[in-house]
Amino acid sequence: MTPEADTTAATAAPPEADSVLRALAKIHLFDGIAERGLARIAAIAQEESYKMGQVIFKEGETGGSLYLILEGKVRISREVSGMGEEALAVLKEGDAFGEMALIDAVPRSADARVHEACRLLVISKDALEDLLFLHKELAYEILWNFVKTLSARLRETNDKMTFLSVTGKF
Repeated sequence: MTPEADTTAATAAPPEADSVLRALAKIHLFDGIAERGLARIAAIAQEESYKMGQVIFKEGETGGSLYLILEGKVRISREVSGMGEEALAVLKEGDAFGEMALIDAVPRSADARVHEACRLLVISKDALEDLLFLHKELAYEILWNFVKTLSARLRETNDKMTFLSVTGKF
């Protein structure tokens, strides 16, 4: 084995780390972030698996984590008095949820339930804050993506409100 090959082998990421990097690159919240930044994010993330029907978090709970969907689907919903569960969104691979808890200290605004068995990457608020503090350029990229994501969700909510108003369902 040549010294060059030896060096390459020593720096290659283990297969599971490589798959996490590929998965992170598909998460919309991390669009445009270089592999080095994704590796830093992967280093602070924990993988969790859930079965269909399990509750990830409930409305009103204190939030402290961001969830990234690697596989499966998650339903975001609220309980509406007299009507039952109202699904707000069904999220799939590449989507993120729980990001509002990273921005403010307000309790969770909805439930997150497993719609289809899933694998998630979970990033705690404290770990993300430390990462953003230490890596300012990465912080800018992530926070700009947060702004774009929240803006898109606000536009979608406005469209839904307009539809409900126009159809007399509001």
